[in-house]
Amino acid sequence: MASRASSASSASMASRRTTHRLAADAGLLVVAAAFMLPLAWVLLSSVDPDANLRVKLPDGVTLSHFDAVLTPEITFTPLLNSLLLCGGGTLLTVVCAALAAYPLSRFRSRLNRPFLLTILFATSLPITAIMVPVYALFVQVNLIDTLQGTIFFFAASQLPFAIWLMKNFMDGVPKELEEAAWTDGASPFQSLLRIVLPLMGPGVAVVTVFSFVMMWGNFFVPFMLLLTPDQMPAAVSINEFFGNRGMVAYGQLAAFSVIYSTPVILLYVLVARRLGGGFALGGAVKG
Repeated sequence: MASRASSASSASMASRRTTHRLAADAGLLVVAAAFMLPLAWVLLSSVDPDANLRVKLPDGVTLSHFDAVLTPEITFTPLLNSLLLCGGGTLLTVVCAALAAYPLSRFRSRLNRPFLLTILFATSLPITAIMVPVYALFVQVNLIDTLQGTIFFFAASQLPFAIWLMKNFMDGVPKELEEAAWTDGASPFQSLLRIVLPLMGPGVAVVTVFSFVMMWGNFFVPFMLLLTPDQMPAAVSINEFFGNRGMVAYGQLAAFSVIYSTPVILLYVLVARRLGGGFALGGAVKG
């Protein structure tokens, strides 16, 4: 009797696990569909001669939407501006985050925890809450309507979370490697540059990709700080496809969206292929 009861209990537990697994799979499928439908609309509408808001297979295939948007005014100049803004902001963010995270990770102080909590609080500040004083400041220091001013603000807005991420990745690099380098006469900056950063390559890649993606999709900051149309990035110029009285060029909007997403996808693929193998600590530290 006891064996029968145990078998029935095991079968019941297995049945519940199967039910929970199926429910979780169904939930994941729903979430995946919510993400896939907009992507399917972009891809299908970019080649649909009669594109609209519906997700449907096109009756024919056309490249006229791409021909219409592949011009210097609509695509090439805004994309170049985006690359300059986001590339410069990402480089500045990664460099400053590494320099700021190193002492937080390697040197103990009573101020470390309050500083990290302040950084964590800064990441929760909405960008709209600080744009008014930032705009006034940029006017006073003659940085309004300049690419370099927008790059500085991009880097400053992403720096808190970048420092937090960089510090956590840096904690995973054994300090014994640096101590050996210090014994050989290396300075802290040399050990950071030649030992810590190469070993935490995947961490640097994560910070780089995250910062670039957040800047690439930012509409509000360049819209507020840049005034000259020739300096507008692609995140702002995409607004031109929304015409007056609710008229939207859906096919051209979809084609531009495909082109606009390409640099981010290429960056992700490049980083994933080169730095996707995890921390390369190998046998550097012997027990």
